[in-house]
Amino acid sequence: MATKIPATVVTGFLGAGKTTLIRHLLENANGRRIALIINEFGDLGVDGEILKGCGIEGCGDDDVIELSNGCICCTVAEDFVPAIQKLIDRADPPDHVVIETSGLALPQPLVRAFNWPDIRTRVTVDGVVTIVDGPALAAGRFAADEAAVDLQRAADDNLDHETPLSELFEDQLACADLVVVNKSDLLGAATGATVEGIRAQVRPGVSVLEASRGAIDPLALLGLSIGAEDDLEARREIHHHHDHDDDGDPEGHGHDEFESHVLDLPEIDAPDALLAAIRSAVERHDILRVKGFAAVRGKPLRLVIQGVGPRIETYYDRAYDAGEPRATRLVVIGQSGLDAAAIGGVLADAAR
Repeated sequence: MATKIPATVVTGFLGAGKTTLIRHLLENANGRRIALIINEFGDLGVDGEILKGCGIEGCGDDDVIELSNGCICCTVAEDFVPAIQKLIDRADPPDHVVIETSGLALPQPLVRAFNWPDIRTRVTVDGVVTIVDGPALAAGRFAADEAAVDLQRAADDNLDHETPLSELFEDQLACADLVVVNKSDLLGAATGATVEGIRAQVRPGVSVLEASRGAIDPLALLGLSIGAEDDLEARREIHHHHDHDDDGDPEGHGHDEFESHVLDLPEIDAPDALLAAIRSAVERHDILRVKGFAAVRGKPLRLVIQGVGPRIETYYDRAYDAGEPRATRLVVIGQSGLDAAAIGGVLADAAR
């Protein structure tokens, strides 16, 4: 019987550092042929573009498949299953498949999809890796004490249900085989408490590792041999809004609480001015995530911009191709109600 191709699911909330971790993985693959499936939220395939433009030996455009038609947990039949089939049907199939979910995707439906007849005998979930933004968690932005919230809700019927962000975070931890507390270099004295807080929430036996800029040894990420698709009962779903039709597709699972907007801007003269405007917009409009590219006048390389909350990282990744437009495009992601016109106006002013 042929050996199944292992697949690693990388999940985590917006801006936790999934793409950074995958870049580090590719840079340290040591000859292992890794293919990627990238699931975007929004209209601009930033993560896929970053990875396609990485210049890492052995990682060509054909090894990166982008799914940008919706949440991967909602489109397994239409998008994910054909994508995984395309990879494993190649004449030179990959040694390993890495799937980066969007920050909004529930991992359980994706793991369940590996039991689909078309793929279940040929590929297996090596493990589910959940990336956590350590400083955000320490600040209480995307996580809460679930036990305390449950006790408080039981005592007060007037309390609202948990926020969608909280439910997503809980489901990502519930499905994890390995949790990476990323940006640990920014935690300082809060490191120990943050890591222990995560350990208290995951299943027994789930490892919790610290990382700075996603730098985790591939030996710790790949080769877990979990077979997660055969262990679904232990990966309980806390998110209770999934109903399935006869074809197994989820219904009623929407992401209306989130929205994204693509902002097209011209070349910029001063990156610092644009970054200051982004920080200002984040503070005024409660933006969760900003990511994209900027064309800086006089610079031959493209500037990558990635931010979560007020923390924004930038780096130049590659030269522009011949005939490629030199323009600035950003995706802004937040909860519903974002004033896209106001945000776009502030950033456009800074780009002039």
